Amino acid sequence: MHAMVLERIGGPLEPRERADPRPGPGEIRVAVAACGVCRTDLHVHDGELPHVPVPIIPGHEIVGRVDALGPGVTQFEPGQRVGIPWLGRTCGVCEYCRRARENLCDAPVFTGYTRDGGYASAAVADARFAFALGEHGEDAGLAPLLCAGLIGWRALRAAGDAARLGLYGFGAAAHLIAQVARARGQSVFAFTRPGDHASQAFARTLGAAWAGGSDEPAPEPLDAAILFAPVGALVPLALAAVRKGGRVVCAGIHMSDIPGFPYRLLWEERELVSVANLTRDDAREFLALAPTLALETRTVRYPLARANEALADLRAGRFDGAAVLIP
Repeated sequence: MHAMVLERIGGPLEPRERADPRPGPGEIRVAVAACGVCRTDLHVHDGELPHVPVPIIPGHEIVGRVDALGPGVTQFEPGQRVGIPWLGRTCGVCEYCRRARENLCDAPVFTGYTRDGGYASAAVADARFAFALGEHGEDAGLAPLLCAGLIGWRALRAAGDAARLGLYGFGAAAHLIAQVARARGQSVFAFTRPGDHASQAFARTLGAAWAGGSDEPAPEPLDAAILFAPVGALVPLALAAVRKGGRVVCAGIHMSDIPGFPYRLLWEERELVSVANLTRDDAREFLALAPTLALETRTVRYPLARANEALADLRAGRFDGAAVLIP
C-alpha cells in the first residue's frame, strides 16, 4: 500500500510503500477512498500530544470500502462503505467504560495517533468502532464528519440549549456545526482570526447572524460559546462574551496555555468545560442526523502525496472548510 508516514516528530511526512496490513480477529481492512485532514493531525505531527509512537501513519477521518474481514467479523461485508473515526478502541473494563463514558477510557487506542490511520491507501480498524455510512453522499464530503462533525456534535450538546451560540475558530468543525445549530433554530455568532474577512464571509453564507474577529466583542450577550481554535487566550474573551449562567466549551484535544483572568469573568455561575474524544453513541447519533440536514461540507482536496502541503495549508489557515486527502 501507499502511505505518508511521520518518521520523526516535527519532520515531513515521508512517502512509503508497505505491505497491505492484515486484519486480525475482530478487525476490518478498508481501501481508503478519502481521509480528512484534522487539526489533531498537526498536534500529532508537532508532538503536542504525549508519546507519539513514531513512525506512525496519521489520519482519523477515514472513508473507504471494506476489502478484508478478520476472524469473527459479521457486521460488515466486503465492498461496504464505512467510516473510521478517532476513537479506535477502548478497554471496555475501566470505570469510565463501565459507566458509558468510553470517551474517557483509561486505555484507549486512537486512530492515526496510537495506531496507523488513513493517510494511506489502506487502513485496519476494530470493526466495533467503525460505522456503516450507506451510499448517500461523496466520500470526500463524508470524511470530515468523522471527527470535525463528531467532536463538533459532542461540543454542541455540551453547550446546552443556547439560543445565541458563539463559535471561536471557523474551520472544519465550526462550518459543519454552524449548520446544525441553525437547523435547530439557534443564532450563530462566528469569531475568526482577526482580519480574516474571507472566513467571516464564509460563515455568513452558512447562516451566521454575525461574523467578526476574535478580538471583537459579541454584538449581544451569548448563551454559550464553543472554542474550536486551540488558543488559550480565547478563553477569557469567550467568558466575557457569555451572559450570566452561560457556558464556554473547549472542544480541542490540545490548547495553548490559558492566561490568568479575573474571577469576575467566571462569577455569576458561568461555566468552563471541555469535551474529550467521542463515544460510539455520539457517532451513531450524528451520522444518523447529518443526512437529514443536507449539510454543505466545504472541502479542499489533495492527492495523498501532497499531505505535507495539506497540513501546511491547514496550519496557515489558507482555506475554508476542510482539507481531504484522496489516495
